[in-house]
Amino acid sequence: MDKQQIPVEELRVGMYVAELDRPWLGSPFLFQGFPITSADQIKEVKQHCKTVFIDLERDASADNGAGKQGIRGTVVYKEVTPVEQELVVARKVYSAVEESVEASLESVRTTGELDPKPLTDAVGNMTRSIERNPDAMMLLFRMKERGGGEFNRAVDTSIHMTTFGRFLQYPGERLELLGLAGLLLDIGKVKLPDSILKKKDTLTREEYELAKTHVTLSIELIRASPRLPKGLEDIVLQHHERQDGMGYPQGLRGRQITIDGAIAGLVNNYCALTSARSYAEQDSPSNALGKLYKQRGKFFHEALVEQFIQCIGIYPVGSTVELNTGEVGIVIAQNLVRRLQPRVLVVLDPSWKPIPQVMLDLIKEPMATADEPYRIRRTLPKDKLPISPEEFFL
Repeated sequence: MDKQQIPVEELRVGMYVAELDRPWLGSPFLFQGFPITSADQIKEVKQHCKTVFIDLERDASADNGAGKQGIRGTVVYKEVTPVEQELVVARKVYSAVEESVEASLESVRTTGELDPKPLTDAVGNMTRSIERNPDAMMLLFRMKERGGGEFNRAVDTSIHMTTFGRFLQYPGERLELLGLAGLLLDIGKVKLPDSILKKKDTLTREEYELAKTHVTLSIELIRASPRLPKGLEDIVLQHHERQDGMGYPQGLRGRQITIDGAIAGLVNNYCALTSARSYAEQDSPSNALGKLYKQRGKFFHEALVEQFIQCIGIYPVGSTVELNTGEVGIVIAQNLVRRLQPRVLVVLDPSWKPIPQVMLDLIKEPMATADEPYRIRRTLPKDKLPISPEEFFL
């Protein structure tokens, strides 16, 4: 570890705090070592410390002075609309994205050509919604997901790539590029046989080599389509490259992979792990993030993995959670400073019977009893509940 002690006044978003000038025990910080992801987080560190040690090898700031690839941008986004208000707009935008993806997939199947205009229009509107408040679109997808398949994976990946780009403070045009890439990463799979795409057993060597051609098939469709933005082709081409050089199709490694290409590879893998698959069990978000964390530096860009975990959060938007009272709620908004204290919509009483909805902002520490505030006890599989959570949002 290459550490440097700095005054807290010099902290920037993207730096990685490795040590404090006081013991971790008794501090408000949950983890011994964490990336700085927001100005509010810097303010909180300043309240408790005068100096900190930063890990230069894990510095993700835009200009870290250490010859590293900076991954943070400089655009400051604010949630200009509350999630409840943005949901009204996001529903219409989400429906438009659904229609454009379905139409594009059908066009490729029947004509062999990709019409990009419906996709670019839909992604532009989706990006504006995510810029205003990313939780609304993330919540809608978690409530509407209908299983696996190329349609859901495309929308899932697009929303997560755009949301992650916003978290990394990239400008709007770059968010649109990431969102469009997310929709088109696997468009070439439409030309592969179902015997490979839906096979439950392990692919043979020949089948695996054929499955890998979906990258070049996607590139062919993109190159044949007019009016697609510059940079899209590289993102799609690199989304199966890996940091150790063991990816495909070019075997790129480390800095040979662009940051946007590395984002695509990371997010695509996360969405694959958390979606319904014919060949493997569906992972919970926390299990998927744990797997990515173990693969950081080998398969995936180390700083990006750490930033992505911060973006998704311990309790992702749309998660069903049990509170310390036994009541059940749905996480509808993140808290970037206090990850264990999101906003929760309580929908079931301790006996799991529906109740009038109650909104709890856990960072305000609402009291569950006279001497104990509300807190989250555990996450729950939403398919085990006696109600369907989507009825509250769709």
